[in-house]
Order: sequence, then structure tokens, then C-alpha cells
Amino acid sequence: MSMFTVSDARTQFLLTDAASAKVKALIEAEATPGLALRVAVRPGGCSGFSYEMFFDADIADDDVKSEQGGVQVVIDPASIGHLGGGQLDYRDGLQGSGFHISNPNAERTCGCGQSFS
Repeated sequence: MSMFTVSDARTQFLLTDAASAKVKALIEAEATPGLALRVAVRPGGCSGFSYEMFFDADIADDDVKSEQGGVQVVIDPASIGHLGGGQLDYRDGLQGSGFHISNPNAERTCGCGQSFS
């Protein structure tokens, strides 16, 4: 697994090798230089907060930045407090494919897996 460490476990966010490989392939398909994977938390969803992931070329000076498996990952300062210690995985199987965030900061999650509190 790839990982970056800023100062402690509260500011670590991991991408598994499978997630890094899938994100890298998706970014390469975009054919736009300078894209990073932005992972964020926004208010909303059925449990209070929802996860957001998208490709972004607009990287702020205060973003938490890392290079993982050939992918640049950025997280805004407000979101890292909710995501620190978490992990992004990609699963590809007969029951479906997709990204999944494991978040130790979530006290409860929705059945959809996309929102938490």
C-alpha cells in the first residue's frame, strides 16, 4: 500500500495499490496534464456528511498533498480532519465495482456507503 504521513495518524490517508492503479488509469484517460485526485468531505447525505472525489488541477497552497502510486492526492484542510486515518480502496468483482472509503472517524454510516456522521 502507498501512504503519506504529514505528522501523525490524524493526517494520514491511504490509497491501496488497487485504488492507485485505477485512479492513475482514469487520470491518464483524461489526457489533461496536472490533474490530481481530490478527496473531500461535504455536508449532506443521509448521515450528515458525504464523500466527494474528483479530478482537480486547482491545488491550493494549504491543501494536504501526497504522491501515492503515481497519483497526486490532495485533501483540503477542513476535510483531512474527517478523513485522517482513512483509506481509499477499489474493488472489482462480480457483485460490482467501485471505490470504497474506510473511515475510522465515522461514528455511523448510511447503507449506501457514501455518507457518514
